Amino acid sequence: MRINKYLSECGVCSRREADILIGEGRVEVNGAAASFGMQISDGDEVKVNGQTVKPLLQKTYLVFNKPRGIVCTFEKREKDNLGNYLQLEKRVTYAGRLDKDSEGLLILTDDGNLIDALMTGSNGHEKEYVVETAQALGADNIKALSGGVYLKEINRRTLPCRVWQSGQREFHIVLTQGINRQIRRMCKNTGLRVVSLKRIRIENIKLGSLPSGSIREFTPSELDGLKKRTAGTKRSNVR
Repeated sequence: MRINKYLSECGVCSRREADILIGEGRVEVNGAAASFGMQISDGDEVKVNGQTVKPLLQKTYLVFNKPRGIVCTFEKREKDNLGNYLQLEKRVTYAGRLDKDSEGLLILTDDGNLIDALMTGSNGHEKEYVVETAQALGADNIKALSGGVYLKEINRRTLPCRVWQSGQREFHIVLTQGINRQIRRMCKNTGLRVVSLKRIRIENIKLGSLPSGSIREFTPSELDGLKKRTAGTKRSNVR
């Protein structure tokens, strides 16, 4: 098994993030620095940041309603990090971040393969958001957002997407891309200012009535449905 897949099976991180750890020299195999693409066999001792890691026998799948102000990181240098807020006994990471000022659904898991599948933009997995704007909305705004928006600051056009108005200053949007701060940038480049942004769905996983700051386990049907939706999807180019 390749080292990056081994680390994902251990619940350390995704394969992509594993390559970053290896490049930073934070992974050791049998006392020596790990190299990209190396194979791990039974009996090898693998350490990350000096701690021995082993494949998980049972994986964790959680739905978390992230409040505003919490930063999607486990870095202790950030005061308002997820680790400090959640205080979980098991090590998990998130599949698809939300910025500090956004709220809503985060999938937390130690299943690195699932994280890889969900975070690879070319897989086209749906993420639904509810957005409140400072300005009243009209048909022109919805048309502009749904048709694809040119983001001049990164010289890139967003893909066409589903958008529908749900209030005078509120709309729903379903994205299949993973551009950083995409909705806020789309709104800014179409003359709108975001007041609040909440993610309510990732594929078949829905936030529902889960209170802000609360966490729950996947139901068996949710897990089965998500695995079926992500099975066989393309992965990014990993070593």
